[in-house]
Amino acid sequence: MAGVQDKLITSLTEDKNALPTSKITIVGVGQVGMACAVSILQKDLADELALVDILEDKLKGEMMDLQHGSLFLKTPKIVANKDYSVTANSRIVVVTGGVRQQEGESRLDLVQRNVNVFKFIIPQVVKYSPDCIIIVVSNPVDILTYVTWKLSGLPQHRIIGSGCNLDSARFRYLMAEKLGVHPSSCHGYILGEHGDSSVAVWSGVNVAGVTLQSLNPAVGTDKDSENWKEIHKQVVDSAYEVIRLKGYTNWAIGFSVADLVESIVKNLARVHPVSAMVKGMYGIENEVFLSVPSVLNAKGLTRVINQKLKDEEVAQLKKSADTLWNIQKDLKDL
Repeated sequence: MAGVQDKLITSLTEDKNALPTSKITIVGVGQVGMACAVSILQKDLADELALVDILEDKLKGEMMDLQHGSLFLKTPKIVANKDYSVTANSRIVVVTGGVRQQEGESRLDLVQRNVNVFKFIIPQVVKYSPDCIIIVVSNPVDILTYVTWKLSGLPQHRIIGSGCNLDSARFRYLMAEKLGVHPSSCHGYILGEHGDSSVAVWSGVNVAGVTLQSLNPAVGTDKDSENWKEIHKQVVDSAYEVIRLKGYTNWAIGFSVADLVESIVKNLARVHPVSAMVKGMYGIENEVFLSVPSVLNAKGLTRVINQKLKDEEVAQLKKSADTLWNIQKDLKDL
């Protein structure tokens, strides 16, 4: 006897299980992972969203909560499981899993605790989605991007760290507040480490093509009477301040990751300051991942913009690389 579905719907094909073309997986359903998930759903970037975590009850609860909003979304399938088979055939995998940064703890202090977590996560991801692009969000993001590259066996262009995409957004927001214009009209990059040794590229900061350095040659230096250098300090300190106030950061990084995902899914070839292999650039000799202006399209991180940096900015970038390498070189089992 035919059921309601058979009476309601006439099937024109036997293919009921077509594979998704823009499946996105989020590893980790903590505050950051769910902010990424919601931001991606709101931008209609996935035809399937998969969530994976070891906390089964929270995982199921988050999945159900999102599924119940399906009427308001344009993502037809939302799934979750602690088994990584649920992630199969992902186009992009966003890794947010790991232990969270605590108040007063630097990102670099997190490294060894999170390396051990990644030794489980990354082989599982690659097993089920060997053709995926991996976006690493977990901190310390630059070192964990390197760890992901080593553990995955994937080519460099398919391993991307969220890096300074958010730092640069914070930078542009704070500049915009000081100038009284919208952040999208302020242009400037934070490069290097996503963290304490990041580099503010003051030589390139501009509004409508007018560089701030042409108006104030001392901008960003200790001799600057307007104290623009304080903005970079606020960028570095902002995550710590938000963590002090609310216990974690999540919304801005969620928006930032969705921005990166959009560039890949829609093949936009936009430039983002994200973490990439920089060996051979700016005189850096070691295998480290640092944020440089990078072109993201459907193939991943395909090109890097050779930004003209001043000598002191290159020196800062090298120092950032040395900071990371001094920790990386002692990592075991990679």
